[in-house]
Amino acid sequence: METPVEVIPTRVASGFLDDLSETCKFPNGRAMHHSEDEVPLDSEVDFHHSESSLVDVQGSHSRQSGSARQKTLLCNFYRSIQVVVFSNKLNLLMPFGPLAILVQKFTGHLGWVFGLSLLGIMPLAERLGYATEQLAFYAGDTVGGLLNATFGNATELIISIYALKSGMTRVVQLSLLGSILSNMLLVLGCAFLCGGIVFNKKEQIFNKASASVNSGLLLMAVMGILFPAVLHYTHTEVHVGKSELSLSRFSSCIMLVAYAAYLFFQLKSQKSHYVSLNEEEGQNGNNSNVEESPDISKWESIIWLSVMTAWISILSEYLVGAIEGASDAWDIPVAFISVILLPLVGNAAEHASAIMFAMKDKLDISLGVAIGSSTQISMFVIPFCVVIGWIMGHPMDLNFQLFETAALFLTVIVVAFMLQEGTANYFKGLMLILCYLIVAASFYVHIDSSQ
Repeated sequence: METPVEVIPTRVASGFLDDLSETCKFPNGRAMHHSEDEVPLDSEVDFHHSESSLVDVQGSHSRQSGSARQKTLLCNFYRSIQVVVFSNKLNLLMPFGPLAILVQKFTGHLGWVFGLSLLGIMPLAERLGYATEQLAFYAGDTVGGLLNATFGNATELIISIYALKSGMTRVVQLSLLGSILSNMLLVLGCAFLCGGIVFNKKEQIFNKASASVNSGLLLMAVMGILFPAVLHYTHTEVHVGKSELSLSRFSSCIMLVAYAAYLFFQLKSQKSHYVSLNEEEGQNGNNSNVEESPDISKWESIIWLSVMTAWISILSEYLVGAIEGASDAWDIPVAFISVILLPLVGNAAEHASAIMFAMKDKLDISLGVAIGSSTQISMFVIPFCVVIGWIMGHPMDLNFQLFETAALFLTVIVVAFMLQEGTANYFKGLMLILCYLIVAASFYVHIDSSQ
């Protein structure tokens, strides 16, 4: 007895296959079913074949979406390189870094190696500041200023560690001292000058509370550096040659504790007292500036920070190894190279960031970069280098010699007076720059007594 075959109505069969044809498309948009008319009823429909075709098409869609994701990643990677590497004319100096390595390998001319390394690190330090600025968009003004100071000082810290490994403790002292002087006089002066020129119809204002705390910390750093020098030059050590080093190590540990307490105080305990004036205006709805957006994502910023830091560390080894050779080749004192030339490269990031933020009327970030960077070097980097030298077996003390300590003390006093009103203009910036020129000329004619 034959099993009766259920006849599917023409309209139902046609509707089902039309839906299947519409659902399962090839990547080019062509339907699997070639005919747009009704399906003849006398043709046998193989539903298992249709299901397998549906799975194949879904797999094709999955492969297509995977390919699209790869293309998106490649596009983002290309865009990130274009924004970070090819958007700044200063990056034309980047090839000097590899060129310095080649000159070292094939000629060994230390003067050229030092000069090329100096030029090669400059755009890297600036791009380090740019990536930090992009990351600061996600963190706010206060934390953003701290990030700028931290990664801006990565160049100085890397150079100092390589110099300590080579036993060049005096170069470490002078280069870190030069970074403080450069940040407080040149970087802050240029920020005040450029900001004052752009906003010449008014006085720019900033948070006096944050500036006062930073000034106090800088005076504390001067105290920590001053007493070992006084102990040395008054010949009042209990144990000659040992008390000075012991006092330096003890003071360094105290300064590190003070800086950690300062970070907790600023970012956690009294965070509301350090909200920048721009943030307050934005919270009150009085900020007329157009809100800016970052050029790259947070993770792209972190990746670029890592890449730039690694490349700077490679070039720093060549830079430090060529300092004395460059001094002999160019007939320039090592003190001038360490105090003036090295910080100019290391502070390229702070210099660019501070000026850029000042010209956008964001002086709180500029002070967080310039003064905050000086505070971090004096209260963290210098004591940290003392401790690292202690661990590495290369003793480093806080006796920066009389001339250098006097230059630091007077610089802190001058800048503290400039910041006490909480206002900035182009004339204050000009005075700070002129003070830096006096300091630079002094170190050019100064003979380091320790050599």
